[in-house]
Amino acid sequence: MPDDNNAHNLDSASSTSVAERPVESVEGSTVDSVSPQPPQSVHTDFSSHNDSTQNSDEKQPSTTEDFASALESFTTESEEAAREDKVIKGTVLKITATHVVVDIGAKSEGMLPITEVMDHSGKPRFQPGDEIAVMRDKGETEEGYVNLSHQKAQRLRAWDEIERAHNEKKPIKATVIERIKGGLTVDILGAQAFLPGSQADLRPLRNLDVLKGETIEVAVIKLNKKRGNIVVSRKQLMEEEQNEKKSKTLEHLEEGTILTGVVKNLTEYGAFVDLGGIDGLLHITDMSWGRLTHPRDLVNVGDQIQVKVLKFDKDKQRVSLGFKQLTPDPWLDASHRYPVGAHVSGRVISVTDYGAFVELEQGIEGLVHVSEMTWSKRIKHPSKLVNVGDQVDCVVLSVNPQERRISLGMRQLAANPWDALHDKYPVGATVEGRVRNLTDFGAFIEIEEGIDGLVHVSNLSWTKRVKHPSEVLKKGDRVKAIVLAIEPDKRRLSLGVKQLQPDVWETFFEQHHVGDVLHGKVLRVATFGAFVEIAEGIEGLCHNSEAVDANGQPITLEPGVEHDFKIIKMNQEEKKVGLSIKAVGEEASRSEVEAYKQPVSSTGGSTIGELMSWKRAGGDNN
Repeated sequence: MPDDNNAHNLDSASSTSVAERPVESVEGSTVDSVSPQPPQSVHTDFSSHNDSTQNSDEKQPSTTEDFASALESFTTESEEAAREDKVIKGTVLKITATHVVVDIGAKSEGMLPITEVMDHSGKPRFQPGDEIAVMRDKGETEEGYVNLSHQKAQRLRAWDEIERAHNEKKPIKATVIERIKGGLTVDILGAQAFLPGSQADLRPLRNLDVLKGETIEVAVIKLNKKRGNIVVSRKQLMEEEQNEKKSKTLEHLEEGTILTGVVKNLTEYGAFVDLGGIDGLLHITDMSWGRLTHPRDLVNVGDQIQVKVLKFDKDKQRVSLGFKQLTPDPWLDASHRYPVGAHVSGRVISVTDYGAFVELEQGIEGLVHVSEMTWSKRIKHPSKLVNVGDQVDCVVLSVNPQERRISLGMRQLAANPWDALHDKYPVGATVEGRVRNLTDFGAFIEIEEGIDGLVHVSNLSWTKRVKHPSEVLKKGDRVKAIVLAIEPDKRRLSLGVKQLQPDVWETFFEQHHVGDVLHGKVLRVATFGAFVEIAEGIEGLCHNSEAVDANGQPITLEPGVEHDFKIIKMNQEEKKVGLSIKAVGEEASRSEVEAYKQPVSSTGGSTIGELMSWKRAGGDNN
C-alpha cells in the first residue's frame, strides 16, 4: 500500500475535480465525507439537499444550477470511466515498492499492483508521466483509491489480436516467460498462453530452458475466451516454413548440382547439412581427399558450406552429399608431383605403432614406416622420434596413385653407417662393444650407435658346447670380438669371440694323423657309441663296432673310463675324428708277427719253436 497520506495530499491538488470546490464554498461543509462514495450517491445527496433548501436556491438560482449541472456531468464521466468492462487510459503518478498510482480522471486516483507492470528482468515497464492502459477492478482500497488492473486491460486488447491471428491463421509474436510442467508459458501482448513442449521445435528439445526469454513466432492452435485458455505452437510455423523451403529446393535438386547449405548436426560418420527444408548426409569419406579422424576437423555446426549432390533418392528423399568432389583428386598426378627420390616436407598428423603419417598437402599423405625413420635398430616406437604436429623432412621412396599410397623415409637424409662399415671394420678386425641383448641363438653386441653385431652361439668357444649364450656372456658385459662377415644391404654384422684364440682343431689336425694311438677318456655314451676326449677341447667318436677286444668280444664303455684308441678317420672340415679300440689290438698282433719274422741271433737267440713253446706255456698266463 502506498504511503499514503503524503502521496494522496501531494497529488490531490491535480486530481481534485472542479466540482468539489463549489461544494465547499456553497455548503461550508466538507466534501471528504462524500467524495469516497460512489458518484450516484453523491448526486442523490445533493438533490435532496437542494430540495430542503429551496428558499435559499431561489435567492441564488444561477449558482445552484451551475453546480448541479457540473456535478451531474462529473458523475456521468466518473461512472463511464469506472465501468469494469472498459479500458481506461491513465497517467502514472507515482511508483511505490508495491503499487503504481494512476490518474484515471476520476475523483480519486487508482492503484494497481506493481507486479503487473514488471518486465522479465524484474524492472517496472512504466515511469511517472507515462500513459498506461488500465481497467477498473472490484472494490477500493482503505484509503479510497480505485482498484485497477493493467493486465486485464492488456488481456482484453491482446484477446482481440489473438482472436484475429487465430481466425486468419497468421503467426503472432510471443515471449517465453518460464518453464512449466509439460511445456512453456509465453506472453502475447500481456496475455499468457501455453506452449506444449512437443510444439516447441521440429524435434523434441532436451532442455526447454534454452528458449526462456526468447521472442518467438507462434501459431494459435486452441482458443477458449470464456475460460481464458490459449494454446500455441511454434512447431507448426516451422513445419510450414520447412515445407515451403523444401518445395523450392526439390524444384532444382538433382545429382551433380552444387548447393549451399548449413551444417545442422555432426556424428562420427559425417555431417547433416540443411539444404533448405531437406537434409543431406555429407559422409566423412566424402569430406576430404585426405584423412579425417572426425567431421569436426573440417566443419562445425552452423557453418555455411557448398556441397555437391552425389546421389538423390526421390522416393525416400535421401540426399548424399560430397565436399571433396568440388576440387580435383590430388592423387591423379601425384606421381608427377612427388617423384621417387624427391625431398619433401610435411606435417605429422598421426602416429601409430608401425609408423607416422605425414600430410604433404590437403588430401595427400605419406607413411614413414618405423624402419625408415632411423638407421638404428633400437627405436621401439615412432613416438620416440616424432609427434603429431611436427614438421618433418622426408624422401619419397615409392608412389602408388591407384592405392593412394606414398612411402616416405627419414633416415635417407642421413648417411648410412652400414655403407662405410667395410672400411671402418674390415673382416678380421678386432672390435669391442657392449652386450646389448641375448637370444637363444646368440648375443648382440653394439660396437657403435646404431651398429649391432651378432655373435652366434657356435662362435663363442672352440671347446665348450654352449647351449645358450648366457653360459658365457651377460647383458651389459664389454667384450672383444673378431669381424667375421659384413652384409650392408641386410644390415648384418657377424662377430666371433672364439676366434680370438687359436683353433684347437686346426692344431690337432696338424699334429695328428690316421693311425695314431691316443689315450682318451670316455665323456658320454650314446646308443651308437661313445664320445671320447682325446685332447683338450677335442672329442672323437668310438662306434660300438670298434669297441671290441682282441677276441672280438664287445667292450662296455662307461663315462670316466680311460682306454687307448686308434685314429681311424679324420675330417678337418667337419671337425670329426673316428676312434677304435679294436684297431689297437690288431696293431699289437701285427707287431708280434713282425718280431717273429726277424732273423734269429747266433748268440743267445731263441728258435721259433722255442718261442711258440714259451707262448703256449707262459704267455697264456699273462
